[in-house]
Amino acid sequence: MQEERYQKLKDIVQTYLPDDVAVEAIQPESNFTQELNINSANLVDIVLDVEDAFDIMLENEDMDGMQTVKDALKIIDLKIAAK
Repeated sequence: MQEERYQKLKDIVQTYLPDDVAVEAIQPESNFTQELNINSANLVDIVLDVEDAFDIMLENEDMDGMQTVKDALKIIDLKIAAK
């Protein structure tokens, strides 16, 4: 299940990667803004896509906590568990 969620998140994130960042750069420890060069507008798009893909609602503090891919997965897991 975890691997499936990671793959789904990776697919969402890769849509917003700038041209100079390879898909292989998306790792659990990757920081969205610093390592993947995703700007804040695209980060909001990622959050919206994550909400749709996983059928969850993210609050502002969840978004603030989503610094890395691993952070995002942890938040997704918590939200799904809370449903």
